[in-house]
Amino acid sequence: MSTLHTLPPHKPRPAGAPKALQGIRVVDFSHFLSGPYCTQILADFGAEVWKIEKPNGGDDFRSHQPPALGGEGIGYLWTNRNKKGLTIDLASSAGRELALQLIDRADVLVENFSAGVMQRMGLDYETVAARNPRLVYCSISAAGREGALANRVGFDPIAQAESGFMALNGHPDSEGVVAGAPIIDITTDMMAGNAVMAARERDGCGQLVEIAMFDQAAQMVGYRAVGYLATGVEPMRVGNSSQHVVAVGQFPTATGPVYLCCANERSYQRLVHQVLGRADLAEGELADSAGRARRRDWLRQELQATLKLQSREHWLEKMRAAGVPVGAVRTIGEAFGGPDMRERGLLSAIPHPTAGTVPNVAPPFRLSRTPVVDPVAAPTLGQHTQEVLRDVLGLDDAAFGVLAASGALGAAPQAQ
Repeated sequence: MSTLHTLPPHKPRPAGAPKALQGIRVVDFSHFLSGPYCTQILADFGAEVWKIEKPNGGDDFRSHQPPALGGEGIGYLWTNRNKKGLTIDLASSAGRELALQLIDRADVLVENFSAGVMQRMGLDYETVAARNPRLVYCSISAAGREGALANRVGFDPIAQAESGFMALNGHPDSEGVVAGAPIIDITTDMMAGNAVMAARERDGCGQLVEIAMFDQAAQMVGYRAVGYLATGVEPMRVGNSSQHVVAVGQFPTATGPVYLCCANERSYQRLVHQVLGRADLAEGELADSAGRARRRDWLRQELQATLKLQSREHWLEKMRAAGVPVGAVRTIGEAFGGPDMRERGLLSAIPHPTAGTVPNVAPPFRLSRTPVVDPVAAPTLGQHTQEVLRDVLGLDDAAFGVLAASGALGAAPQAQ
């Protein structure tokens, strides 16, 4: 079953408001997901991002479909907002020289190629830093650029599996489950964006920034990792509940499930007294968390039986009024088609050259003085090649003719 929703146009940022990364130039050699999401964050903050793609097909994420809009894969559209797209054939010596000229004029470089690729093209950190010592060079990899793991090729599910993150997800009586969203890719790029902004020059010198998906996956294991290191005890999968706290987890109601997170005594007491009217669930042996844990299964059944007597909407209203931490367990359709996303102003439709409009999900950060830039759809292949090369390198028609003949721009026609 599919449901299409009409999205409002984007509400523009205040006219004349400054941009947090105004004047910062980023040359982006990254592709697919881990890398492009980082440079999209920088672009949202106002950096000028030049996305470099191979002329024949470009970023492989473009062809990762269905679904697609205007001939572009949804994933590509989602992770390449606010960038300028250039096609340069890095397999040619003229293309590599053109890339070096752009790097000379950039503040940041981001790449996520396999080990050794940038070195073979003469675009490694040591080479380009000698030409542009103020450059922040961000290298994103599966498991680092040095040591025994450097040659591993990685994707999000592999990092989830190898770090132990996957082992935390699922029910106790089943195998571990990969998270449905590319959580390691996304958070790796968030960390990369943080590191790039922290690494920006203060003394006129740039530096090398490295971030590995495996390392970030280890972070995402969270306090469970420290718990294991301190005790030697493997954490258990707990599914949609808690191993120790009774009123944490998914509970059914008459019309749909809710997720309760009564992780402290105060919220549990509010739940049973003010919301459920079940003071008996906090008396005698049940008066403290240790006693409730001993009768965990019975108590969860009592909570479920009471919650099933009324609708989800009824309980959500009462729990929120009482200050009980709760949320509706929603499908993607319920979440993105419901009122909360619109209340937060997260969804809009933005123009696209071939699709007409494409959906846009706003970034989570909001800055009062330097708001994020207005969203511009991900570029079509080579859309801004001539524009950027004219503006940044000062090339004229004759120079473009030379570049075309040299193979630097590949065989694909370039957008004007």
